[in-house]
Amino acid sequence: MARYVGPQCRLCRAENTKLFLKGERCYSAKCPIAKKASPPGKGPRFRAKKRSDYGIQLREKQKLKRIFGMLEKQFKLTFQEADRLMGKTGDNLITLLERRLDNTVYRMRFASSRKQARQLISHGHILVNGKRVTIGSYRLKVNDEVAVQAKSQKMVVIKESLKEYTKSGVYPWMDLNPDEMKGRINAFPQRSEVIDLLDVNVQLIVELYSR
Repeated sequence: MARYVGPQCRLCRAENTKLFLKGERCYSAKCPIAKKASPPGKGPRFRAKKRSDYGIQLREKQKLKRIFGMLEKQFKLTFQEADRLMGKTGDNLITLLERRLDNTVYRMRFASSRKQARQLISHGHILVNGKRVTIGSYRLKVNDEVAVQAKSQKMVVIKESLKEYTKSGVYPWMDLNPDEMKGRINAFPQRSEVIDLLDVNVQLIVELYSR
């Protein structure tokens, strides 16, 4: 499947906010947002023009799409699925995105970023219910078990990422056994539980696709 292969920090500069696409670098002084870098293609004297309603909606959609590392077609299909489900479309969208395997591997602290999580998955290091899954967009269900393959548990990148578990734990809809490097999905994630996405205005995204 096609994917974005350009500079990750460029995406954060375009949205003028941290999208946390590069793990530890995003928390360091090297982050371009921390340095107040200009948007890509703009000089230091650049003055942003007032955005139209469409422009504001578009930027919100781009921000969420880039956080999860998706291209437009895949993101739009996910939105259309969320729109067909019962309940609020925006809440459904967040739930569907959070149920992706690459996002779950990241949430379970096996990877420091969603991009790194997709790499672990595509290289066959991740098991779902005891079977190897190599598709990052694989949709998880309640009671699914996600684990690091036994021969991959010595990988330094995974051990380093798991150190975050001792600081922050995991989200309430999942359990994690860091010693065995396996976790379980206990419930579908709810919009209100995804603290780091609460500043994303999903209603604007709904309005954009409803035009």
